[in-house]
Amino acid sequence: MPRRLRILTWHVHGNYLYYLSQVPHEFFLVTRPGYPPGYAGVGGSLPWGTNVHEVPWERVAATEFDCVLYQHRSHYELDRQTLLTPVQRNLPAIYLEHDPPQEHPTNSRHPVQDPDVLLVHVTPFNALMWDNGVTPTRVIDHGMVVDPHVRYTGMLARGISVVNHLGRRGRRLGADVFADVRRLVALDLVGKDAEASGGIGDIPNDELAAFMARYRFFFHPIRYTSLGLAVVEAMMIGMPVVGLATTELSTVIRNGTNGYIDTRTDSLVEVMRALIEEPVLAARWGQAAARTARERFGIGRFVSDWQAAFRAVAG
Repeated sequence: MPRRLRILTWHVHGNYLYYLSQVPHEFFLVTRPGYPPGYAGVGGSLPWGTNVHEVPWERVAATEFDCVLYQHRSHYELDRQTLLTPVQRNLPAIYLEHDPPQEHPTNSRHPVQDPDVLLVHVTPFNALMWDNGVTPTRVIDHGMVVDPHVRYTGMLARGISVVNHLGRRGRRLGADVFADVRRLVALDLVGKDAEASGGIGDIPNDELAAFMARYRFFFHPIRYTSLGLAVVEAMMIGMPVVGLATTELSTVIRNGTNGYIDTRTDSLVEVMRALIEEPVLAARWGQAAARTARERFGIGRFVSDWQAAFRAVAG
């Protein structure tokens, strides 16, 4: 059996980190007093396993690790220099990139330019858009586990969108698209600060799947992003997805089979109205969405891919 690695990392995206912790290694999360963003621990509603530990900032230098997994530019550029010892800076390293480039969609050089670091992208779209330069890269598609007792019912003749801080993040996340479509179709919004955009509010991670399952369809209004975990979670429980035909979503949704995507919002509105009027159609698309999610985003494949990545850098 391969040895269990001691991996130093940071709490950047809680849900992703939880799925990553299904990989059989020991994960140590850098924390600061008060658990500010980027330095959160194992609190909250996620059912963290015993292989996830906290390591306070001041104890990192005195703790032994086998590998460092960076997940944010500030941690790579600042914490690597101010927090880690010279020995720790020379440990096998992976940079996990969660997003496509923000400054320019095609001409942005990735900040990690080091042939000794493995750059892992969470979607093929991200890997395509970044100029990765000299850094070796690989793609590891999302993987997910959901409560097997949660099943789509679609009993509410409404759609649901899940976006954090939609009002603040604006056009890139589709704030205007959501507002325009909501005037024509019954839609609810959940996520952090959703109330500011006329939404319901935040739903705890462990309750989100069951909350979404009552809605007829999932609407993804985002113009430019990676592939949202909420989309995959909706598909896993058997929900049809309607969204913009942009980024990685265009490789996941097949029109008229497991959902519908288009760059014309009037076409999306027509489809959403049809799903509200035809729950049997919605259920059929949702069943196909669940099959797609199991085939592409199963946790077994995800764990295997990450095991291979850790072996590649740390032996």
